[in-house]
Amino acid sequence: MNKKYILFDLDGTLIDSLEDIGQACNDVLASHGYPVHPLSKYRFYVGRGFQKLVGDALPEGETARLSSADLAALIAEARAQYGKNMCVRTKPYEGITEALHTLADQGHTLAVLSNKPDDLTVELVRRYFPDVPFALVRGGREGVPLKPEAAAPLDMLRHMAVLPSASFYVGDSNVDIFTARNAGMTSIGVAWGFRGADELRAAQADHVIETPEALTRLAMEA
Repeated sequence: MNKKYILFDLDGTLIDSLEDIGQACNDVLASHGYPVHPLSKYRFYVGRGFQKLVGDALPEGETARLSSADLAALIAEARAQYGKNMCVRTKPYEGITEALHTLADQGHTLAVLSNKPDDLTVELVRRYFPDVPFALVRGGREGVPLKPEAAAPLDMLRHMAVLPSASFYVGDSNVDIFTARNAGMTSIGVAWGFRGADELRAAQADHVIETPEALTRLAMEA
């Protein structure tokens, strides 16, 4: 069995964080007199960073109406509100912690790359996966384009001294599949996440898996 280098998305892949993300945004929307959304609707808003999240959650046309300063303040407020309440209902997906330990025990190198702000990404991984030996954990950072641009995953692979062709990116949305493709990595879509198998197949994921246990089997076979 060859050693694999496996990068993971965070939200919708390792942790079910949808309710905490949606509640934080709804709290900020309501405080400014905007309509709120069912929490389930946020599954279509997450994945491209906080700026896109807040922009999508606002009423149509509102981002164009707001000044850049007011919009930036709203985004910062939503980020702060989420940062204070991001571990209320969030939890790892069933079986994912065990799968990560199995992959590590098999000798594979694991890492996390999220579009969530870097400090929040690091904090969540430390909280929910304290014993998983991730080689790198990174979120959205100033000056680095967010996924699906290839810059962030390629920089991580360079840091680990591995070629994209020898690595995998695991995620739950078309953004993650496009990220892998743009970086020259093999894509693995997880059907248990926010978006579901149909979106992953439409994005032409190299593999679509239904359970975390299937990931450990795939790592042995690929």
